[in-house]
Amino acid sequence: MKIYMRLVFLASFVLSGLFVTAQIINIGNRVENKVINRVNNKIDNGIDKGLDAVEDEASGKNKKKNKNKSEKAPVEQTEAENSGGEAAVKAAGSTAVTAVPQEKQSMQTYSKFDFIPGEKVMYFDDFMETAVGDFPPNWNTTASGEVVTNNIFPGNWFKLIGEGCVALEEGIKLPENYTIEFDVIPYVLNEDVVSFEYGFYLYSAQDPKDLFEGGAVPGLNGGIKMSFGYRATYSAYDVEGYTISGEKENATMEAGKRYRLSFWVQKTRLRVYQDQVKIFDLPKVFKPGMICNQMRFELWGESAPMITNFRIAAGMPDMRSKLITEGKLVSYGIYFDVNKDVVKPESYGTLKGIADVLKENPTVRVKIVGHTDSDGADAANLDLSKRRGASVKAELVKNFGIDASRLESDGLGETKPVSPNDTPSNKAMNRRVEFIKL
Repeated sequence: MKIYMRLVFLASFVLSGLFVTAQIINIGNRVENKVINRVNNKIDNGIDKGLDAVEDEASGKNKKKNKNKSEKAPVEQTEAENSGGEAAVKAAGSTAVTAVPQEKQSMQTYSKFDFIPGEKVMYFDDFMETAVGDFPPNWNTTASGEVVTNNIFPGNWFKLIGEGCVALEEGIKLPENYTIEFDVIPYVLNEDVVSFEYGFYLYSAQDPKDLFEGGAVPGLNGGIKMSFGYRATYSAYDVEGYTISGEKENATMEAGKRYRLSFWVQKTRLRVYQDQVKIFDLPKVFKPGMICNQMRFELWGESAPMITNFRIAAGMPDMRSKLITEGKLVSYGIYFDVNKDVVKPESYGTLKGIADVLKENPTVRVKIVGHTDSDGADAANLDLSKRRGASVKAELVKNFGIDASRLESDGLGETKPVSPNDTPSNKAMNRRVEFIKL
């Protein structure tokens, strides 16, 4: 009888909560959705806890249950242990960051990934030159942020915190054709929040330094607002108002996991990729002639995303002309982790493009040459570049069917820079793979 009465009381509590939820109306779709999600989460948690307690008493169990955490706690290391940029650790004194290990994705999982990064690097930031705990110098914010590290994923990460936005301090005038890429770890400040999201906006501002221009709709000349998290959405607009909008519900992100977001703009067209999956393909999202000059992350409090390897590049490489006609193709679309020689799967689109050129020209032989920036010892960089060249050759043979007899590999380390090794963007120009026609 006692158990029955508890269940009746619990049902009454649930109905009361649902009644309260039903009254939350006319306060805007975003606020409404967030409140409903939070109330539903609380109700679900109450139901689970209540039923667990009743079932435990009925079965003679009354054990204390510890919360099951799948996330791995961060660890601290000294500066010496963190040298070289390879250790993925939480530095002493910075904000605690929890990350979740992920299964390593193979090249084959990216077999439908057709994204090819731009040819000319316009901006790059991996936040390695910003001290842990500091705000990066090239960025501005109406909220807050700091550079952190964690014990799962390598490198420095820019953690965006609070309510407001984070953007490039000076903005950047983008051409008609360009790509934007970055790694992101969604992070929630409140573990009860499930339906978290953050925004990424591309727009044309009259003054790109003015982060308040247009308020919630930045860029008086037009742009697009996108959100990522428990869903992916977009809303495009111009000087007359909103034009198109949409949502992809199954493009979800989980807190603590790493993702790669890639944006490919070709005049009026925008393609957006989450890891290897194309989630948006919008052929007429921008008005003809509209030039974006700013981008920003929008924060709504519960989500504190961490980003790194933020890269903007212009133009599309004409692989066929560069390799066959000019005799040399310089590629910035083949990726490696810091101090590693394993080709990352997001290189698939670039490698496929090169393989297609080689298949169309079966008599052509090429030498694959790796290059590095000047960070680290000369000998180590030379060895790393040679291993990277060999890894690219192996991928072309193994996954793209190119005859190994047509390929040679080598590496020149830091000896042939194309830019001064003085900024993250210039260093990114020096980290490249060249294909030379023999």
